[in-house]
Amino acid sequence: MTGPPYPPLNPPGSNAIGSFVIGVSPIGTIRPFDFWTTVISQYANSPVLTQLISDFADYVDQTQNFDDFYDLVWNVDTAQGHGLDVWGRIVDVRRTLHIPTPGTFFGFEEAVGAEPFGQAPFFSGDPLTTNFDLSDTAFRTLIFAKALANISDGSIPSINQMLLNLFPNRGNAYVTDGLNMSMTYTFGFSLSPVEFAIVSQSGVLPKPVGVSATVVV
Repeated sequence: MTGPPYPPLNPPGSNAIGSFVIGVSPIGTIRPFDFWTTVISQYANSPVLTQLISDFADYVDQTQNFDDFYDLVWNVDTAQGHGLDVWGRIVDVRRTLHIPTPGTFFGFEEAVGAEPFGQAPFFSGDPLTTNFDLSDTAFRTLIFAKALANISDGSIPSINQMLLNLFPNRGNAYVTDGLNMSMTYTFGFSLSPVEFAIVSQSGVLPKPVGVSATVVV
């Protein structure tokens, strides 16, 4: 939905005396402020004053800053870096997870505790840290899932929906009630160390107080 074309802004030398420009803005847009409506007629033909006013308007214009704030912080769909960290604090979820190193690596028969192809990763040296920061894309998904968990009723259908949101198009993922103060999260596909840390550490998957939760892959 759009309105009629905007009337032209009052140019320098128009002798307009403080009249406001009236127009209908398209929905979702903000009309830039016309500073010429504040210039009274006796100064409108002064090239020095009008240039100073025009330059000052450009210097203090916050349009780009407002656009950046909305895109990089306010809108969670497009937020990046610090903006997503702010959303993480709001919904109470962390970007940094602890990823334990695997206990075994690929090796040959003479190696002690080694595993064959497809069973364990290659050894690439001892890591400097076991902390891992999620990428913006992964963290955004985690934020949405945690926001859903915050308003969830804790039912099995709700938890299953969270699992589908966290691992879309990956296969079967569901929760079962053991009816003995226990619950089991079952995944029909392999979880990477990062994904397992999300499931077990992030707190995104609800677990009632006093109930034990087990992850089965």
